[in-house]
Amino acid sequence: MATDNVLWRIVKPVKKKLNFAMALSVGSTLLTIANLIILSYLINALYHGNTTQLLYLFGAMILCVVVSYVLRLKSFDVSHYAAFDLEAILRKNISHHLAKLPLGFLTETGSGALTKILNEDVRLLHGFAADSTPLFVRTYAFPVVTLFALFWFDYRVALVCLAILIVGLGFLALAMKNKTEVTHQFNKAKEDINVAVIEYVQAMPVVRVFDGGEKSFVRYENALQRYLSIITLWFKENGLNAKLSMFILNPLPTFIILLVLGTYWFQEGSLSFVSFVASLLLGTGMIESILPYRSLTNVISRAAISAKRIEELLEVEPLTSTGEQTTVNDTTIEFDKVSFTYPGREDKALNNISFTVKPGTFTAITGASGAGKSTVARLLPRFWDVSDGEIKLGGTDIRQLKPEVLLDTISFVFQDNFIFSDTIANNIRMGAEEATLEKVMEAAKAAQIHDFIMQLPDGYETLVKERGNNFSGGQKQRLAIARAILRNKPILILDEVTSFSDTENELLLMRAFRNLMKDKTVIMIAHRLETIKNADQIIVMDKGSISEIGTHEQLAANQGIYQAMWQSYTQARNWHIKSDK
Repeated sequence: MATDNVLWRIVKPVKKKLNFAMALSVGSTLLTIANLIILSYLINALYHGNTTQLLYLFGAMILCVVVSYVLRLKSFDVSHYAAFDLEAILRKNISHHLAKLPLGFLTETGSGALTKILNEDVRLLHGFAADSTPLFVRTYAFPVVTLFALFWFDYRVALVCLAILIVGLGFLALAMKNKTEVTHQFNKAKEDINVAVIEYVQAMPVVRVFDGGEKSFVRYENALQRYLSIITLWFKENGLNAKLSMFILNPLPTFIILLVLGTYWFQEGSLSFVSFVASLLLGTGMIESILPYRSLTNVISRAAISAKRIEELLEVEPLTSTGEQTTVNDTTIEFDKVSFTYPGREDKALNNISFTVKPGTFTAITGASGAGKSTVARLLPRFWDVSDGEIKLGGTDIRQLKPEVLLDTISFVFQDNFIFSDTIANNIRMGAEEATLEKVMEAAKAAQIHDFIMQLPDGYETLVKERGNNFSGGQKQRLAIARAILRNKPILILDEVTSFSDTENELLLMRAFRNLMKDKTVIMIAHRLETIKNADQIIVMDKGSISEIGTHEQLAANQGIYQAMWQSYTQARNWHIKSDK
C-alpha cells in the first residue's frame, strides 16, 4: 500500500531496529501459539489420565510463557528506543532543513502548519514506531501461523476458522470503503474546529465588544456541524458492516461455532480429543488476535498522513546558490530590471523596477498599501528569487552568494518581531550568542530599552512570556533594535518599524533608529513620512512599479504621488476634533 511505502521511507533511519522489534514480536507470537498447543496436549493428558506427561508439559508451558513474555517486553523496549531515536532524527532533520529553506516559503506556510509537523506529526510517528509495529506484525503473524497449526490438527476446523476470518474481514473491508477520503474529510473537519475554537478564544475581547461573539460562535458551530455530518454519514453508510465485522471477528461466536461442530465431530469419532481442544484454543486465539486490526489501521492511516506531510516538507528545495562566492565586495545594492510574481499567482507584484542604494546611505521606500514595498525588502535576503532581472550586492548577483554569507550581511527589524520564551538577554543575543552581558547592555542602551529592563525585578534575566506577551509593541520593537545593533551587520532592512510608535515611545524609537543606522546601508519601508524626510533617496512605489525617486525636497516639489501623500500626512498631523458648540 502507498501508506506503507511512505511510512517505511520516513522510518528508514530506524528500520533495522524496528525489524528486530518485529522479529522479537513474531518470536513471542510463535511461543504463544506453541503454548496453546502444549495446553491442548496437557488437557488431553488429564482427560486420559496420563500423569507421566503432565510434569513435562507443564514445565514446557511455563518455559513458553516466560520466554514469550520476555520477548514481548524486549520487542517493545527495542521499538520504543527506536521511536525515541526516530523522533530525535526527524526533529533534527526537519529543523536543519527549515534552516535551509527560502524564507518566503516559511512565511507562506506559516508557523502553525510547521509547528504541527514538528510536534503533532513527529509525535504520531513516534507512537506508530513505539507501539504499532510490534502489534502490527503480531496481528498478521498470529492468524497465519494459527491456520497452519489448525490444518495440522484437522483441516475441517481450519477451514471453518478461515471462513469466519474471510467473512469478518470482508465486512470490515466494506466498512472501511473510501476510508482514505473519509479520513481526509474527518481530519480536515477536526482542523476546522480547532481553527474556529482558537479564533473564537483569541478574538474574544473583539467579538464580545462588536457582535457579542455571535458570528464567531456561528463559525465554530458550522465547523462542528460539518464534523458531525461526516461522522453521521459514515455511520449511516458503513455502520452496519462495521457492527457485523465486530460481531463476527469476536472470540465468543467463534468459540460457540467450534464448540458445536467440534462436539459433533468428536462424538462421531472423526475428531480426536486433543484436536477438539486445540481447535477451541487456537481458533478463538486466532480471532482474538484480529481485534486490534481496525484500531491499528486507523493509527497507521493517521501516521501515514503525518509521514506524507513530513516527506513533502523535506522534499521542498532548499535555498541554493549558483556560485560559491563567500565574500561581499561592498554593500552597494542594485535592483536591475527586477520583476517578481508570487508563487501560485498570475499578477506581478513587481514590474521591471531598477534602483541603486550606495554604501552607507539611507533609502526609504514608500507608497500605498499593496504597492510592493515589502516585496522589495524581502527579495534582497532571498525570501524568494526574482522572476526576471537581477539583484546585485557589491556587483554580484545575490544568487551567486552562498545563502549563509548573504544572510550574515543583513540585519532585519520587521513590524512584527518574534520574541522567544527566554531571558531578555538571550533574546537580544540571538545571532550573537558569544556576546557578553556588557555588550548586550550597550546594545540595549543604544536601543533606548535599558532603563525599562532595569526596572524589571530580574533585569536582563527576566523571562519573556510566550511571543513576548508581557511587553508592549514598542518595547518589543526596541528589543529587536537592540538585537540588530548587537549583530552589527553592514546592511539594515527596516519594514514598517514605526507601526507601534506612539506619543510615549516615538522619541525613544527615533533615538534607537539613529543609533542603529549609523554607518550602515539602510533600506526602510515606511508609511509615516516624517520618519523618512532625511533619507538620501526616497522611492515611491505604485502598483508594483517605481513612480518617483528623489529626496524629500525634490519629491515634495513635484506634482506627483509623494506630494499628495505629504500633503495628506501634514493635514492629518494638524487635524483635531472641534466641538460644534
